[in-house]
Amino acid sequence: MALVTTIHLHNVPEAREAEYAAWFDGPHREAVSWLRGFQGAERYEVTPAQIMSFIPQPWKFLSVYDFDLPDPKIDIPALGPLIADARDAGLIDDTGETERLYSYAMRSDWKGSPNWQQDKPFSGVSIILANYVAGRKEEYDKWYDEVHSVEVTNVPGHVAMKRGQLTETQVEPRRYCPGDQLVLCAQQTDDLAFTVKDFSDRAQGKSPSGIAMEPRSDSGSFARTVHYFGKVSGSEFWPGGIAYAGDLSVYPGKE
Repeated sequence: MALVTTIHLHNVPEAREAEYAAWFDGPHREAVSWLRGFQGAERYEVTPAQIMSFIPQPWKFLSVYDFDLPDPKIDIPALGPLIADARDAGLIDDTGETERLYSYAMRSDWKGSPNWQQDKPFSGVSIILANYVAGRKEEYDKWYDEVHSVEVTNVPGHVAMKRGQLTETQVEPRRYCPGDQLVLCAQQTDDLAFTVKDFSDRAQGKSPSGIAMEPRSDSGSFARTVHYFGKVSGSEFWPGGIAYAGDLSVYPGKE
């Protein structure tokens, strides 16, 4: 079995955001729950607080799908038609071909810190579409596993991290990916602005906590893009949470 995470970065027509949310937590969540190896699906919205404010945020929404698959080459494409239902119904705004679907083979499941309250849901996640310097992957992995993942998840509000590498098999539409490495960090906080600021301060050695991070490993490429998202739906919404009351017939294959 292999852990695979697929991220769906996308926008939704402004007048149809509520409809998209109802689709995701209704017929879509039910449909993906039948996929082989399915473990969960969560949906997030971009936040005002960002660690690198100068980096563009081209996507308002992020959906994260987790699987434990017997054969990723066979199973990864099965998600494509289920997301295409929203695209075919006009629920995805692909102006400028912004929609992105990337699948990553994960190195492990969540690696948590003492901050993690496992009886409570995540309030959000951040993603880094990252890269390592050619020929230095082993060094990059060692730095992340032994040093940086510990530093990051010990920042107040950050609670867990998992990482993966882009798979050979991808969900259509296949488009340019800026990061062959995925760094997915989870938060549990009601003050993300503080978490982001303290993270930045620790990295620069000026946190009021007195904690300073180790210098960034030069095995990690600066060709990376970072995005913070807050949770807007998730597995606790289905079943027994939000009930879909719309007309399922508007979604191809849903009756």
